[in-house]
Amino acid sequence: MIHMTTFIAILCVGLTTYLTRILGYLLLKNRHLSKRTTRILQVIPGCVLISVIAPYFVTDQPANLIAIIITLFAACYFSLLPTVLISIIATGILKNFML
Repeated sequence: MIHMTTFIAILCVGLTTYLTRILGYLLLKNRHLSKRTTRILQVIPGCVLISVIAPYFVTDQPANLIAIIITLFAACYFSLLPTVLISIIATGILKNFML
């Protein structure tokens, strides 16, 4: 059974994600954005992703470092879904065998 605090946290994260997207759409739907602003907004998801992943580059756990390297190689050759699957499988196997 799921803990109530975990359930509330999942609901809050989902609500925050949904509201962020809806409010962004509502605030910007009637505005004409410059090319510079559009390019900046297109780069933001990558910056957020890097800020989430970056701490694992300085970890002292070799399983995380090897999983990152495998993921980077997979990202060079495959689309998003196979890369994510390879990353999850590699991380699971490495963390299981490299305690």
